[in-house]
Amino acid sequence: MKLVAFFALLFSLVQTTAQKLPLTELKNFRNREDSLKKHAYLIVNGADAATRFRSDSNFTRILVRALVQKHSFLYHFDSLQTISRLYAPDSSFRIFTWQVVKDDDYCRQRGFIQIKTKDGSLKLYPLRDVSEFTQAPTDTVSNAGGWIGAVYYRIIEKEHNGQKFYTLLGYDEHNSRSTRKWMDILWFNAENTPMLGLPNGFSFAKDSVPQPPVSRFLLEYKKDARARVQYDEELGLLIYDHLISETNEPRKKYTLIPDGDYEGFEWKNGQWMHIDKVFDFKLKEGEAPVPVPFNENKLQNKPPVNTKKSGGAN
Repeated sequence: MKLVAFFALLFSLVQTTAQKLPLTELKNFRNREDSLKKHAYLIVNGADAATRFRSDSNFTRILVRALVQKHSFLYHFDSLQTISRLYAPDSSFRIFTWQVVKDDDYCRQRGFIQIKTKDGSLKLYPLRDVSEFTQAPTDTVSNAGGWIGAVYYRIIEKEHNGQKFYTLLGYDEHNSRSTRKWMDILWFNAENTPMLGLPNGFSFAKDSVPQPPVSRFLLEYKKDARARVQYDEELGLLIYDHLISETNEPRKKYTLIPDGDYEGFEWKNGQWMHIDKVFDFKLKEGEAPVPVPFNENKLQNKPPVNTKKSGGAN
């Protein structure tokens, strides 16, 4: 019953937001969305790389033309199921992300950050994936033009000293041997420009053997090992699988698999503090008190929700 109520509320929120658009604008967005659907599907399911990259180019061009339309932030593009479309919990921005696969060893992410504006005009930041050219991706801090690509499936909003920080959880197919999952932090600088990667954002200072802090956290593991990276609302923790090497070669990321233990991070004083063991006992398969694993084949739209009557953030 709780699940039914949740989806009923979600549908109501989407309908309410859509109704804010004049009928003529709503019809225009729906027509553009129809044009986008075919290309969005072929980006993932095209029979060859040429088809996938051509569809990506067409999709990007049509999407930008749609977003240029006034009040586009209010339109959710619900039918684009192969494209991640996430709104920040405070509805201040949203992120579109997707990936294009050339072959088993070449995968790149694409995306946009769209900022909500008072007059409905467009404020858009294209995300440029520079993973291929970045030697130390966990230590870089950059604007949207220096993005470490990922397809995002969750945004967690935190605050410190009056400034908001948005933790992004995402995945990257990477290559034929390993998969990557990222915890990144989006924040806005003095010029109100979105920045990715937070200096010392992930700290290991409380570990028995402390390690240097990083700007973003990477979990890389054996292909199809299904390691999880999630946020537990009740505990207020980022939780992820502890990994071990099948071959006792931990530096070879493609040998790493989950062993049933869990590590995590807790938000304290403007950074995520590492917790070596979230639970002090080992759990059997399926008993972990963490959210249901994210289904990367069923990307869901998160419509803007503001739970405070005053219009403030959660």
